Amino acid sequence: MKGPVSTRQGESAAPGSPVDMKPAVALARAGLSEFDIGTTASEVALVELRRLLAAWHVHEPGARLGHDPEALHQLRVTARRIDATLGLFRQQLPPALARARRTAKTVLRTLGAARDLDVQLAQLAHYCAGLPAEERTAAEPLRARLEAERVRARARMVRALDCEPTRRWLGTLSLASAQAPAGNGALAEAARVVMPERVRSRFRKLRKSVRRLDTSSSMEDHHAVRRRAKQLRYAIESGAALFGKPAEETLKALRRLQETLGAHQDAHMARNRLAALAADPANGLPAATLFLMGRLAEHHAGTTAQARKTLTRSWRKVRGKRWRALRARLEQLSDTACEASNRAPAQLGRADEAAIAAVPLGHAPEPQAGPIKH
Repeated sequence: MKGPVSTRQGESAAPGSPVDMKPAVALARAGLSEFDIGTTASEVALVELRRLLAAWHVHEPGARLGHDPEALHQLRVTARRIDATLGLFRQQLPPALARARRTAKTVLRTLGAARDLDVQLAQLAHYCAGLPAEERTAAEPLRARLEAERVRARARMVRALDCEPTRRWLGTLSLASAQAPAGNGALAEAARVVMPERVRSRFRKLRKSVRRLDTSSSMEDHHAVRRRAKQLRYAIESGAALFGKPAEETLKALRRLQETLGAHQDAHMARNRLAALAADPANGLPAATLFLMGRLAEHHAGTTAQARKTLTRSWRKVRGKRWRALRARLEQLSDTACEASNRAPAQLGRADEAAIAAVPLGHAPEPQAGPIKH
């Protein structure tokens, strides 16, 4: 029997794309330089939202056409990052943007339903590649059934993209993110104050969800860990230029953790779909196809079991020396910010400016059509 294989093959970034390059290089390509001592968290959030909206407009046409599954994947990633940015900076964003998060989650569910079928068809193709010809023939009715489901899911997705709430959501994001942030209250909080605390908070939530796992934990429990890992990763990436090399090392470990949990989730969902198809009395699938579906379900069960085994090791790499180094950097930034806030702005010298790594506040340019990390 074949060993567990990640179903996320083909989603890695091309060399030189924004995904493949280190955070500092990616920020520089996007027109970002340094976090000025007066840069607010609100400004950072608005720059990121403008970049993500540009990415949405790059990937939406391809996702609608459906010729390349990667376009839908990238659109879903972009929607997820918009949602994450709205959540991460909800206290530093105008009310219109804070309210926009509800629609973001609806859009994500619609894109996810179509994307899941892309993944499951890719899983089936990978599994069948090494089978004898007669067994590949037995898989054809299953492939046709999944293709038909994908057609229906994509039709629902296109209707959802065209509906008034979605277009109004995009208009709200575009209009609000293009405006200059207000200069008072939470909207004026410095990025160097807000962002280290956001990262520490996300790490605590991830650690808590990991500690809840045991041998009887459900798929929902593992999915909660994956969601927390993504939230931490996005928080770190938003301040990567500020956090430096410790952030890069932690991000590498977080990506491996996400891949492990992603393989677990994909296999679980595929196995559930196979079970539902097999149990449907109206499925009309031949006996040979049903037999192959049973073997495929066993294969997915093996992937899930293997992912559970490697989870502990992946988490240990996140919370170990990498996190300790990043935590020290966060504490250093917080201490520097505290000292600076206790002095009048006129007393801030070059040492204060040099102590803080930085970001830009202009409009981000149109992104390349290459993939971005999910």
